[in-house]
Amino acid sequence: MSYPGYPPSDGYPAFPGYPPTGQESVYPPAGQYPYPAVPGGFPPSGGGTFPAAPPNAGFPGAAGYSALGGYPASGGFPGAPQAGGMPPYPGGPGFGVPPTGPGFGGYPQQPPAQSYAGGGPAQIPGFPGGQVPSPMPGPPAAVVQYTQGTIQAAPNFDAGRDAEILRKAMKGFGTDEQAIINVVANRSNDQRQKIKAAFKTMYGKDLIKDLKSELSGNVEELILALFMPSTYYDAWSLRHAMKGAGTQESVLIEILCTRTNQEIREIVNCYKSEFGRDIEEDIRSDTSGHFERLLISMCQGNRDENQTVDYQKAQEDAQRLYQAGEGRLGTDESCFNMVLASRSFPQLKATVEAYSRIANRDLLSSIDREFSGNVERGLKTIVQCALNRPAFFAERLYYSMKGAGTDDSTLIRIVVTRSEIDLVQIKQMFTQMYQKTLATMIASDTSGDYRQLLLAIVGQ
Repeated sequence: MSYPGYPPSDGYPAFPGYPPTGQESVYPPAGQYPYPAVPGGFPPSGGGTFPAAPPNAGFPGAAGYSALGGYPASGGFPGAPQAGGMPPYPGGPGFGVPPTGPGFGGYPQQPPAQSYAGGGPAQIPGFPGGQVPSPMPGPPAAVVQYTQGTIQAAPNFDAGRDAEILRKAMKGFGTDEQAIINVVANRSNDQRQKIKAAFKTMYGKDLIKDLKSELSGNVEELILALFMPSTYYDAWSLRHAMKGAGTQESVLIEILCTRTNQEIREIVNCYKSEFGRDIEEDIRSDTSGHFERLLISMCQGNRDENQTVDYQKAQEDAQRLYQAGEGRLGTDESCFNMVLASRSFPQLKATVEAYSRIANRDLLSSIDREFSGNVERGLKTIVQCALNRPAFFAERLYYSMKGAGTDDSTLIRIVVTRSEIDLVQIKQMFTQMYQKTLATMIASDTSGDYRQLLLAIVGQ
């Protein structure tokens, strides 16, 4: 199973944004990408399989990338957290009130610089091998239409009516789980916050406490996650990953290495205000070495988000990375940290392209050879997200269900956090990568109301 966005074993194909000479006016070339035509959906330019290589653009000997030979290791994502109980749902200030931030349901949309698009201009004659072009802008804004969640804000929304439905579903003997599912799976996060506030206004009771008293197990964890404001849920997940004995490093990687600058800054502030703790101090006490430094870099939320790709800098960064790893004895870890933590994702895509020409090896393979453990997984996550973010989350979902048992916490977290961002694209990549649908695998690994609610969120 090849990882979308990486070269097959017969050579490294052309980089997105470099159509063959004669097709410069077409962006992207028609029929070149495998994605289904979904209105307003995932643009092809951001990373599925690469387009066919133009003449003389292949890279000899570039290693193919597979889930078993590269990332993650066979048997699942290393360090994946085991399903466990949820700590008490907090009711801190500000979280009973609907959020007012931009984007869907208070979850900020990713800025254009962090989109899956960001490919470069048409083929530059003589590049590579000739003069490196000067900085050039990415695709027009119309191309960067990459977000599509499975959950949209419900039309004709009435928070009071929904609060009444939930009250009736929990009142008296027994619980009408279907009525609860029908509401929570078809409302945006912003609308759920309004329902929560209306419930307390109308009945003088806390909706979350009522839900906890009526539900249990995984369905309880899933519904409570849906009712947490998005920023708070990320902050809560990070706190939960570092609280108590042991650390769930994969959760730290998944959140801190994939979010936008705005999202990270809001998470850091929320972590401080809700838990009274400094996230950097918690990271330092729970991690060490180069992994600690990478996470601290991620916490700054200072990644360059300029959409423009500077191909001269990409060449220089690629050479710098080569000299810091494959081109020397030992590894200069700080160089990898600097480049991967600070460059924009479109810029990193260009760097990956240039690196493969210089090293005759893709960057993921080099990271695999030069690093190990959690820092290796963190660096790989950044590269994977720069090339194809939906594929990264599809892979995480697959390994949360593969084999004996299910990592329900990871399954819940990804389905909830991506449901209004790019879960449509994640589903498409899941099918492409594993020849089965996400819904099919969820249905075979879960049961009861938990399965029903997951499937309602994922969509059929």
